[in-house]
Amino acid sequence: MGAIGAAEPLRSELWVKRQRCVVCLEPARALLRWWRSPGPGLGAPGADACSVPVSEIIAVEETDAHGRHSASGRWQKMEKPFAFTVHCVKRARHHRWKWAQVTFWSSDEQLCQLWLQTLREQLDTLTSRPKHLLVFINPCGGKGQGRRIYERRVAPLFTLASVSTEVIITEHANQAKETMFEINTDSYDGIVCVGGDGMFCEVLHGLIERTQRDAGIDQNHPRAMLVPSALRIGIIPAGSTDCVCYSTVGTIDAETSALHIIVGDSLAMDVSSVHHDNTLLRYSVSLLGYGFYGDLIKDSEKKRWMGLVRYDFSGVKTFLSHHYYEGTVSFLPAQHTVGSPRDRKPCRAGCFVCRQSKQQLEEEQKKALYGLENAGDVEEWQVISGKFLAINATNMSCACPRSPQGLSPAAHLGDGSSDLILIRKCSRFNFLRFLVRHTNQCDQFDFTFVEVYRIKKFQFTSRHVEDEDSDLKEHGKQRFGQICSDSPACCCLASSSSWNCDGEVLHSPAIEVRVHCQLVRLFARGIEENPKQESHS
Repeated sequence: MGAIGAAEPLRSELWVKRQRCVVCLEPARALLRWWRSPGPGLGAPGADACSVPVSEIIAVEETDAHGRHSASGRWQKMEKPFAFTVHCVKRARHHRWKWAQVTFWSSDEQLCQLWLQTLREQLDTLTSRPKHLLVFINPCGGKGQGRRIYERRVAPLFTLASVSTEVIITEHANQAKETMFEINTDSYDGIVCVGGDGMFCEVLHGLIERTQRDAGIDQNHPRAMLVPSALRIGIIPAGSTDCVCYSTVGTIDAETSALHIIVGDSLAMDVSSVHHDNTLLRYSVSLLGYGFYGDLIKDSEKKRWMGLVRYDFSGVKTFLSHHYYEGTVSFLPAQHTVGSPRDRKPCRAGCFVCRQSKQQLEEEQKKALYGLENAGDVEEWQVISGKFLAINATNMSCACPRSPQGLSPAAHLGDGSSDLILIRKCSRFNFLRFLVRHTNQCDQFDFTFVEVYRIKKFQFTSRHVEDEDSDLKEHGKQRFGQICSDSPACCCLASSSSWNCDGEVLHSPAIEVRVHCQLVRLFARGIEENPKQESHS
């Protein structure tokens, strides 16, 4: 046994529970491994070997061996047992992470101290881990459990990992956003929001707008090149849907999200800016929906007294109303992306599509900046006019427990594009078939009345807006349309809908949308592909 070098493994014989084990730390691979030893001596690992990446070790602490109970007579015979405990991540089913701990024992105090020192030195090299966080808790979101969830499931883990926090329990809407304009952002390593998608969007808007203000960027200009923020956002799910958390982690579990924050994971995510008449309306990260989803959210806002059931009620009411809307969609295809909306290749941790698409987008922007693009490289806008039941633009899959595949299963988080989904006028039965496919594995785009495009910019103008100044007869049509829109049993053309922007209502039907590639970063790593369940013996 000797001191560990920069790439020299540390290997010792220690005890784990009642088993003699060979324990090995490999700095070159940043991996801690241990396996059962059949007898004295440092044998080779067998099939039962356990391992944990150093990057997924939460903390290492000295353990009071005398104070711990042990049923093994071997410890009673050990003259003076010493121990240290490794707190780490353990993978469970359905993309969940759990806090696990493994205690290593030895009669050699110096050996235990060497392991403690070496492991702590390895953890100190992990510079991406946050040390100080600003935490916003929405006490009213979802079922009103935000504060309880944080105090019981998250705060103890932050304390264990030596992450200090400043906690603000919000008392009114937009408090988190307002606070983002007042604080010294250099004092924190990240912002954590405890709540639902609404709380996340509030923090997101505050962070983006503060970053642009500090950089002197005019957000109201639709073509402004927005500056990414250096701070990451962590989401502790405590809302009703938690779509953003589910789409970026694969589960809505507070412990899992807390562990992703602690280990310092980082995931870049696209954000869309929504403008009207050279004025920024909002930013969108998940769903921008007109027609069905716009009518649904607008109706549900009038029924907040019903609680969470209002979404189901308004959904049924909107479906039965079956209104369609006339308008024109213009969009710029995202030719820089290497994927497509129907390739059945979902966004996963370490996503090649996001990485490659960002590189190609940067090359494309350089060529445009210096005027080097060829005539064939210049993209052309496509224009589609018609009657639509719904128009959806998704920057992510928009998956949630109710819809595990989401609205666009192959949408990518950081490829600089949005999936534009057009649902043309059809029968109620066909529209129901389309909606049902959001809950199963079937291709939801495999209908003649559904079109999907991967785009980086789009504009929408309602037929009602186009014609309102052209003819006085329009006033009569509006009145007739209003009568129809108030009758749930009626299936007819309505004048105009509203936009559902990540759960908030935008009343202007005419909008201009642009995707900003990887504008924000989350404390997440994306959904892991077939995560293996580990057992730390």
